[in-house]
Amino acid sequence: MNINDSKKTVELTAQDLALLGEGALGYIKEIEVQEAKRLLGDQANVAPNSKLFCLYNADGTPVSISGSKEAALGSAFEHELMAMSLH
Repeated sequence: MNINDSKKTVELTAQDLALLGEGALGYIKEIEVQEAKRLLGDQANVAPNSKLFCLYNADGTPVSISGSKEAALGSAFEHELMAMSLH
């Protein structure tokens, strides 16, 4: 971790982020269909107007993609992650 005193900002590495919450922290973010297809590959069959939510580990690794925020929260529970929402 690197702390810049002049700006009072903290820079976190992917490893630092992965350790947040002792590895039990994740976040949910609404994603575009194009992002889901990028993550899932060509086999993704997603309607163009779908509303999708991705659960990520704290380090940014995708865990699951769901069709509702509630389902993403359920996925976080299944993966033993405390989920935070990003806007």
